[in-house]
Order: sequence, then C-alpha cells, then structure tokens
Amino acid sequence: MAFPVAGYALRRGSRSERSLLVKFLSQTYQEIAGTQTFHHLTQTVDRHLSEQTPLWWVETEPASQSPVGCLWLGNAVDQQRGDRHSYVLVLYVSPEHRRRGIATALLHQAQAWARARGDYQIGLQVFADNPGAIALYQKLGYQTHSLWLTKPL
Repeated sequence: MAFPVAGYALRRGSRSERSLLVKFLSQTYQEIAGTQTFHHLTQTVDRHLSEQTPLWWVETEPASQSPVGCLWLGNAVDQQRGDRHSYVLVLYVSPEHRRRGIATALLHQAQAWARARGDYQIGLQVFADNPGAIALYQKLGYQTHSLWLTKPL
C-alpha cells in the first residue's frame, strides 16, 4: 500500500498478528498510563480483533523486523443518533519515529476507510494528560464531543 511518509510503508494486518497487537497495546499503555499488568489487553484483542476491525502496520523501508506504528479500528454506535461509526482503538508510533507525519498519515487512512464504508464520523478516546496527541487530533479537525469522567473508589 502506498504510504505518504518517505521511508515507510503501510501494510494491512491480519488476525494472526494478535500477539504483535498486544505488544503495541502494552507499549501504549505503559508509556501513557504507566500500566504494568497487561493480561486484560490480550482479552481485549481476543474479543475484538476481527475482519470488521481492520489493523494496519507501518514498517520502515526496507522492512524492519518489527513495525514502528500501528492503527487498529473498531466500531462504535453514536448514542444520540444510533448510527454505527468507526472508532480508533489504537494509534501508536514508536517514540524514535514520531514527529515525521506517521500518525497523521494513519489517521488519514482511518478516515478514508471509514468514508469508504459509509460512516459519517470517526471517534477516538485520548488521555487528558497527553497534550501531544490532543494537539494532533485537534489539528486534524477532531472535536470534543463528550467527557468521560471517572472516580476512584
């Protein structure tokens, strides 16, 4: 697949790459939230990775041993309208490959896929203490639709 960032290629993932997806999820949550226990991530992947939840990998050219970026899309339902729409389950770029346009290109891939299947919107969740990601999403036109509040018990 053509990828607009020089030196990188986009590859469609498969259900057989569950362990690699868990690895990327683990990196994401360890980096952002400091999570150290990841058994729940394996369960998440086992439960949700399917042909209806596409997965893409970004690899260096020539291909490296491990991808440097990941995009996994899921499905959500707009609670106001009842319509199905795409949802970014994972967007991750390895730290040494950031600020090169990879995440932007992955989000454009997500939007193109969502449009092609007839979705009218795409959603995602971002940690409130991740200003870099929030700035990227806002730059690309994402707007706050709701706030998810939690209270430790």
